Amino acid sequence: MDSNTQTSSPDLHPAARAVAQLLDAIGDERLADPTPCPEYAVRELLGHLVGLSTAFRDAARKDFGPSTGTDPGSVLPVLDDDWRAVLPQRLNELAEAWQKPGAWDGDTQAGGITFPAAIAGRVALNELVIHGWDLARATGQEYAPGDASLRVSYDLLKPAGDDPSRDGMFGPVVRVAEDAPLIDRVVGLSGRRPDWQPGD
Repeated sequence: MDSNTQTSSPDLHPAARAVAQLLDAIGDERLADPTPCPEYAVRELLGHLVGLSTAFRDAARKDFGPSTGTDPGSVLPVLDDDWRAVLPQRLNELAEAWQKPGAWDGDTQAGGITFPAAIAGRVALNELVIHGWDLARATGQEYAPGDASLRVSYDLLKPAGDDPSRDGMFGPVVRVAEDAPLIDRVVGLSGRRPDWQPGD
């Protein structure tokens, strides 16, 4: 892992904005569309983004409770009717929370797991990067989370990606050419095919 991304505190704002910029183009007719997450339609993916933004916001604040103590895989996400107002707000709150003094210090909790905050913040950023790509690909939109955000994701996923059979944070690695764009390499490390299209 790059020593810079290990010791610095990444800014989650670019990745949060990249996700937020996708939302206005998602009409209600797209909510049942498939996504690169086989178990999620667009509706569930949006619900997951609301949940993870809330959980990792509270993890940064060390505000432990149901939002940080629940395994997100235990239930299918439910998208509330007010998501168009709530999700942009949660994304901004998430990014702001990880800018506050002490957010990256000590241990915290997310998904029912206690682990170092310095790792939790990177996991939160990676979740935004990967699920932002999922959402953009599912809805046919351009997506640019920024090179710095992609680099954090790459460094987070790469150690586990050395084993092509590994079933890690997202799924078995999809091998991508070493000279492929960084976003394609990150997507492959997350267990997704960079060329995924609706209907695949």
